[in-house]
Amino acid sequence: MPKLKSKSGARKRFRLTGTGKVRMNYAKKRHMLRRKTQKMKRHARGTRIMSAADAKIVTRNFLPYA
Repeated sequence: MPKLKSKSGARKRFRLTGTGKVRMNYAKKRHMLRRKTQKMKRHARGTRIMSAADAKIVTRNFLPYA
């Protein structure tokens, strides 16, 4: 059976932690930042762990060898 390809978009957006959880960036940080509150922008810094249900979809369908 041939090797499965990873989705290139998912490869750029997600990465796995040492324990196998999926790490992702926060949303809503690209444009129109002037009208968003400072608290929202501050809390959206860095990365976060994806929920287990979504992580199962990402690892199974988009990152087969991750």
